[in-house]
Amino acid sequence: MTETPQADNSQPLITHLTELRDRLLRSVLIILVLFAGIYSWSNELYLFVSEPLRRFLPEGTSMIATDVASPFLTPFKLTLMTSIFLSVPFILHQIWSFIAPGLYKHEKKFAIPLLVSSVLLFYSGMAFAFYVVFPIIFGFFTSVGPEGVAIMTDINRYLDFILKLFFAFGIAFEIPIATFLLIAAGISNVASISEKRPYVIIGCFTVGMLITPPDVISQTLLAVPMWLLFEVGLLFARLVDKPEKSANSEQKSEQESEP
Repeated sequence: MTETPQADNSQPLITHLTELRDRLLRSVLIILVLFAGIYSWSNELYLFVSEPLRRFLPEGTSMIATDVASPFLTPFKLTLMTSIFLSVPFILHQIWSFIAPGLYKHEKKFAIPLLVSSVLLFYSGMAFAFYVVFPIIFGFFTSVGPEGVAIMTDINRYLDFILKLFFAFGIAFEIPIATFLLIAAGISNVASISEKRPYVIIGCFTVGMLITPPDVISQTLLAVPMWLLFEVGLLFARLVDKPEKSANSEQKSEQESEP
């Protein structure tokens, strides 16, 4: 008996579009609610995220605001981005609720663990950047400045810098999910991807070079975890991997059984 999705394919397109609109509005609403709830602590939030840099600033120096509106706009932008980060589980739940009726049972079995693990990995990437990477790179940058040059970083430029790294490490930590999906979907297999490991390592360092500040430390701190996470994804992908030989034999058997 052929397994079929649970969705009613006879539903008109307008029904799906209406549902999609409703779920998008709910996602925007939860972001606004979170923003309204934490905005009163926007300045304290900025002090928290700037602490990895401020602890290394020379005595007598501080961060500065070079634009007139920066003291208002920078905490505002940080609060908005924080609201989006915090609402990721709810947004993913809305996406899941929209596509779940059209999935097969065996697809649902993997979808929920993958969604949960992708959220946890994204947050883990951000935490790794904040607690491990930031202290190392800021300690390095502030220690190599020329003598007589006061380090006084602009608050808006600092925010743009850390948001870029948050996104970079958050996305990089999704590599195990991407590796698992490639193999689970039958696009590749463990043996084939393992053979390409040298290219993957080179790719990790290339990506680290492109999306991190132009220094070897930042590049390495992103590239090495990406490679290790690739190995983790490869390890778990063995659970669903179908060896090529077995797959070919099954396909041959099916062809022989056809009249």
